[in-house]
Amino acid sequence: MLVDMVIDGIDVPDDGTEAVDHIGELLQRVAGGDQTAFGRLYDLLSPRVFGLILRVLVDRAQSEEVLQEVFLEVWQSAARFAPNRGQGRSWVLTIAHRRAVDRVRSSQAASDRDVRVGFRDLDVAHDGVSEQAELRIEGEKVAAALSGLPDPQREALTLAYYGGYSQSEIAALVGAPLGTIKTRMRDGLSRLRSEMGVTA
Repeated sequence: MLVDMVIDGIDVPDDGTEAVDHIGELLQRVAGGDQTAFGRLYDLLSPRVFGLILRVLVDRAQSEEVLQEVFLEVWQSAARFAPNRGQGRSWVLTIAHRRAVDRVRSSQAASDRDVRVGFRDLDVAHDGVSEQAELRIEGEKVAAALSGLPDPQREALTLAYYGGYSQSEIAALVGAPLGTIKTRMRDGLSRLRSEMGVTA
């Protein structure tokens, strides 16, 4: 007899068969204008999405704004979700991460403009600005290196480090064996270190 465990809206059969992507199913219904499905999708994913955004932005108010932007984009672009290219949850988290990074860049650009104007009047806080710039540059290097990874490795690392999922949760989400997820993460981290010139 088939026994299913339900983890945050994902059915994970205990017989080794592939997981059912309930988030993907909801996205397909949302693409058809189903408001009830959108409400269910929001209820299931908003805590995870908010957590990811907050990790990137740190600022709670900005994170709340970006959360709304993410779900607006999900509502407007759900038809672009392709079930054959990955899990629904990963698709939404990718949108969230991109939006959060865009907000960081936008905020940094505004801050840089303010700093340039401020330097004309008062030469202060240079060390703090330098540190912020270095962190931003480092973050951009990581994002660029991450985007160069094969899709399975990038998905596993994004879910782990931006989504906060454990390896076993990632295995359930993407419908892959735990050993495969561990290998993807190990190989992905190795490639990231190499790309960024970091020695283990």
